[in-house]
Amino acid sequence: MIKVVHLFKAFNGQRVLDDVSLEISKGEIFVVLGESGTGKSVLLKHMAGLLKPDRGNVWIDSTEISRLRERELLKIRKGMGYLFQEGALYDFMNVFENIAFPLREHTAFDGETIRRKVSHILKLVGLEGIEKRYPPELSGGMRKRVALARAVILDSKILFCDEPTSGLDPIRSRDISDLIRDLSRKLRCTTVVTSHDIPNAFGIADRLALLKNGKIAALGTPAELKGSADIFVKEFVR
Repeated sequence: MIKVVHLFKAFNGQRVLDDVSLEISKGEIFVVLGESGTGKSVLLKHMAGLLKPDRGNVWIDSTEISRLRERELLKIRKGMGYLFQEGALYDFMNVFENIAFPLREHTAFDGETIRRKVSHILKLVGLEGIEKRYPPELSGGMRKRVALARAVILDSKILFCDEPTSGLDPIRSRDISDLIRDLSRKLRCTTVVTSHDIPNAFGIADRLALLKNGKIAALGTPAELKGSADIFVKEFVR
């Protein structure tokens, strides 16, 4: 489903990704762990086609997206949802308008179909009846849920989540993590999450990769990482 092959990326001479290779299976929940500045978000943006590598390749199914032109990438991105770290909701739009935005931009659905789809996805994220509220009127956890609803409204086959629990208290962090897991299962999408939230990452992941200095320090199931004899891995996941 997603294949990263010998990926290198540097900014201003500072190498951020250093020969990263991995494969993510269809329907898998895959979490990328690491300390701040280790390249988690940069790796995620390469998978979503938002950044181009200095060297290496990114494949989505049978398509190498790392060399596509922007117009070609747009077609691929219609099958992707992206939950940004801060949600990236439009404050001048209410909840309904925020979630409906991708439908209006990328489909020819009529108003009633859009209304039904927005109502359905709000029910899935546990936020029925808030269509007319604006982002500044919502709690941090609610904004994350609205942003997640917008990310999957196009029936995305791939969901990217960049630090989805950032800025949330432990209870809301667990709720958002559980919601991402449940939505991924219900929608049968492949989900890639970046995180430094160890308990919640291990609670939802099928497999995880741990980055250190732009390289993969460990890759495997939660049980395999927890059982690693590597000192860095043991200290990070304990």
